[in-house]
Amino acid sequence: MAQLPPGIRFITSFSRDQWYRAFIFSLTFLLYASFHLSRKPISIVKGELHKHCASQVELDSYKEYAAQIQPVKKPFNASQCGWEPFDKSNYKQLLGALDYSFLCAYAVGMYLSGLIGERLPIRYYLTGGMLASGLFTAMFGLGYFYNVHNLWFYIMAQIANGLVQTTGWPSVVTCIGNWFGKGRRGLIMGVWNSHTSVGNILGSLIAAYWVSTCWGLSFVVPGVIVAVMGVVCFLLLIEHPKDVSCSCTPSNSSKTFLNGASRCRIQMPTLNAKENGKPQDAEMQHLLTDSENCSVSLSSSTVATGEGRHGTSAISFLGALRIPGVVEFSLCLLFAKLVSYTFLFWLPLYITNVEHLDAKRAGDLSTLFDVGGIFGGILAGLISDRLEKRASTCGMMLLLAAPTLYMFSAVSKMGLEATVVMLLISGALVNGPYALITTAVSADLGTHKSLKGNARALSTVTAIIDGTGSVALGPLLAGLISPSGWNNVFYMLMVADACALLLLLRLIQKELQCHADHTLFKEH
Repeated sequence: MAQLPPGIRFITSFSRDQWYRAFIFSLTFLLYASFHLSRKPISIVKGELHKHCASQVELDSYKEYAAQIQPVKKPFNASQCGWEPFDKSNYKQLLGALDYSFLCAYAVGMYLSGLIGERLPIRYYLTGGMLASGLFTAMFGLGYFYNVHNLWFYIMAQIANGLVQTTGWPSVVTCIGNWFGKGRRGLIMGVWNSHTSVGNILGSLIAAYWVSTCWGLSFVVPGVIVAVMGVVCFLLLIEHPKDVSCSCTPSNSSKTFLNGASRCRIQMPTLNAKENGKPQDAEMQHLLTDSENCSVSLSSSTVATGEGRHGTSAISFLGALRIPGVVEFSLCLLFAKLVSYTFLFWLPLYITNVEHLDAKRAGDLSTLFDVGGIFGGILAGLISDRLEKRASTCGMMLLLAAPTLYMFSAVSKMGLEATVVMLLISGALVNGPYALITTAVSADLGTHKSLKGNARALSTVTAIIDGTGSVALGPLLAGLISPSGWNNVFYMLMVADACALLLLLRLIQKELQCHADHTLFKEH
């Protein structure tokens, strides 16, 4: 009998379940990357919406900036200083209003999206959202072709796009949570969450390609891509492994269920019961760790996470808030995402002002921040799996991020090489906690043991956490603060990082206490 070719041997070395999981992993990765691809053009096009006139030089002091702009305000028309109405001296405030109109609509819509998403088939819900998102993304670009200069047209396009894009995150997180068990969740989610950075990079490159010649296409092309991916979603997305007769958890999950993070939950109740005579704190039993209570068998946990979606009702909004850790991580993400989204929407313009590059080159250079974000998200997931401490991992990266931002504001003015290095480091430290909270932490909390196997809660919990984080005032504040100097914007970002860290202190303390109690038990 002839030996099988190497390629066929490779294919047959994986089971049917593993191939399905790899397919869903890749598909949801591409689906959400397309969402972020459509969010990035606005930051690239800002440098084209407002062009610096010949004598309109950006200065650190607001007084000096105002003195420069007044003499040139009248002689220049919209074609020379940018696209009306963004060609005026208050362009930063107007651009900040565009950012915040999107984020505010996204935040409000996210709270409703999770509740709606639990009650509708994910495939239909996500498909509808992607088609609508493609329409409203392209609508912004059509303002260029139809010569629209009304500010409210662009604000309404942003608001509509923000609302429909809320269909994406709860849907893909719920889907990936259905297909993958809790073993190595931090690493798996860290790799998967790089779709955010990949989407930002692709969006930057696509938008930068047309920004200097026809910025309308910087929106129309991403809009078409999102709509096409919506059709792909309708044709190929499988919501749950049971729909194709696959097992509900990966085959190696039993090993994870019996080791690692479970030790605190299995052994510590005995210690507490003997020494204190009190039931263990629910948060101490399951504080953002990688698996369910290990006293439950693999088969029974499969039933709980799989069939439970049909046998239980959707969780209420207040019920989701009562899950230990949801409020703390939601508020932490509010400040962590503030920093991340300020970079998302304002980094290219900052590079244009500091490095004096055109919009295309600034957009290309800004992708390095997202390259760093890919490594940061994977590193955060890997460390949190290793330490079995989600909150402590986030806290450690937030602690390092604040001084790094200060260094970035100082070093980036020294030259292009220094900017490249600081973009990579800052991207890793800023996006690491953001990625961990929105993926592994949300999935942990959405399948918390207090829910008793109600898998339908995952969408609501994810929406609450990401919705709260999306009330990101950073882009709006950046538009208001930047005229007084970019250094003040960085001070605002450092304060936000400090606030995010403070909000996690209680959970960090509980994780450390759990570790100390476990060490004490081992000594006994």
